[in-house]
Amino acid sequence: MNHTSMQIKVLYEEMGKAEKKIADWILLHPGELIPLSISELADKCGCSEATIVRFARRLGFGGYQELKISLAREESKPAVSATISREDSCSAIFGKVCNEIYYSLELTKKALQPQAIASAAQALLAADSVLILGLGNSAPIAMDAEHKLLRTGIRARACSDNHMQAIAVSHTTSRDAVIGISHSGSSKDIVEALKIARQQGAATICITNHGKSPIVKQSDIVLQTASNETQYSILALNSRIAQLAIIDTLYFYLVYQREEESLASIEATERALQSKKF
Repeated sequence: MNHTSMQIKVLYEEMGKAEKKIADWILLHPGELIPLSISELADKCGCSEATIVRFARRLGFGGYQELKISLAREESKPAVSATISREDSCSAIFGKVCNEIYYSLELTKKALQPQAIASAAQALLAADSVLILGLGNSAPIAMDAEHKLLRTGIRARACSDNHMQAIAVSHTTSRDAVIGISHSGSSKDIVEALKIARQQGAATICITNHGKSPIVKQSDIVLQTASNETQYSILALNSRIAQLAIIDTLYFYLVYQREEESLASIEATERALQSKKF
């Protein structure tokens, strides 16, 4: 995905109905814009020329011609993360990865509902203990959440074994919160574990990619990331950064809401770790 196409997707939800028609046409017809005049594009999109100019300016261009020039320059370039090749230098690959991470974070900012993350924070504040579930690619995210919550003095446990997950959630109560992490939202073990936790009365929270998926049905609170990477990769790679950003957000909120207790716990943690350092 080139930079201009990325910007179109990032800004898509901010566009008016007519501008979205232009965005849809450009994204569905890569390479066909270059020979078109502004009038021809207006006819194809069923909008006015003024709307096309407004669309171009929204993307940061002075007008339609600058938009065309940008797309023409990028047309021969490979997609940012879909076609990393052995010919790419480490620096070039790093640039592509950064672009895709930026794209995922920007989309996640738009997908994540403010009320949802506020509700998740309150659920964690009220919980006697927090259980975080993650398998495969999501397991390190669960461990990171455990690490951060423990430092603040919250009783937290990460579980990345599907049998242990089932056992752990069977002992939860209405005083507990359970976080299930699954990019696809279709991890059977995570969904089933959340279902059991919900039956036990625990507050269930999921961190998953935007859209309908089985995990949503078993979650009281849904924290949505946004990434299209699974269209070209089985592994959800850069979406992990969006998941970590959500975890960090909850961490900072909890620290400041439990400031005295959290700071005392963080200091105690640092003292305990001093012997582990030279």
